[in-house]
Amino acid sequence: MTEFPPVEYGVAVERYLAASGLAEGSRRIYRIALSTWAWALADRPAPTGPERRRARPPVLPLALLDHPDAAGRLRTAVARRTAETDPRTLNRELSTLRAAVAWWRSRGWIDGDPSAGLRPRPLARPAGAGAPLTAEQLHALFVRRAPLREQTLWHLLHESGAAIETVLALDTDQLDLPGRRTRPRCDRTQLRWSTGTARLLPLLIAGRSGGPLFLTDRRAPAGTPAADRCPHTGRARLSYRRAAELFTAHTETLGPGWTLRQLREGR
Repeated sequence: MTEFPPVEYGVAVERYLAASGLAEGSRRIYRIALSTWAWALADRPAPTGPERRRARPPVLPLALLDHPDAAGRLRTAVARRTAETDPRTLNRELSTLRAAVAWWRSRGWIDGDPSAGLRPRPLARPAGAGAPLTAEQLHALFVRRAPLREQTLWHLLHESGAAIETVLALDTDQLDLPGRRTRPRCDRTQLRWSTGTARLLPLLIAGRSGGPLFLTDRRAPAGTPAADRCPHTGRARLSYRRAAELFTAHTETLGPGWTLRQLREGR
C-alpha cells in the first residue's frame, strides 16, 4: 500500500512516533518536545509552565521545514528556550527534533535540515557534584561482589558513555551482541561497548529475546505498559530512581556520595 507524505507537521509527528517503537510515556514526552518546535516554526513563542502541556500547537505545513527562514526561527527559539529552561531539557528537545527530521528526510517528506546548525547547550556541573571516578575507583567498583544486573549496568554506562536514561530504556532485541553495539535506530544514538559489557550482557539476557534489558526484582504491578514489562518474566523495567538507590547502597563503603553520573563521566 502506498504511503502518502503528510501535509501537516502534526501528522508527520504522529507518524514518526507511531514508527519509533517508544513506550507510551516516552512518546508523550517526544510529542511535547516536537510541539514546542511547532510554535518556533510558526514564529510564535511557545507557552511555558503548565500551559505548555495543555496548549494546542499551531497547525502548519511540514514543508515549512524547507523554508529558508526555518533555521533562523529555530535559532531564535533555542535562544528563548535557553533563558526559560535548563540545558539538559533543551538538549533533549534538540535531540528529539533532530531524530524526527532525520526520519522525515529518510522518507523523502522534506529535503533540508533546519536543525543542522543548532548546537547542544553546555551542561554546568551542579554545585557539590563529584568528579568523574578515577581508574582506581572504577577498579574497586568492578571487582566488588554485586548482582549481575548492577555490574552489567555499571559497565555499560561506563563503556558506552551514554545517558543513564538511554541505557535504562534499552530492550534486549536492540542489542547486537557480536558487534558490541545497539542496532541502529532513527530515534536514538547508537551505543557501543567493550570487553567488560560484552562479557556480562549474554549472561544477563540468557533466555530473553525481547522486553526491557534491565529488570526489577519483582513482577510488574497491574497497569504497567507492555513496553515496560518483560514478556518472559513479567518483571518491570528498572527505574532510574531504583538504579541510583542500588548504586548508592553498593558504593557507600567505597566513597561518600558516588553517583551513576560519575560512573558515566569517568571514561
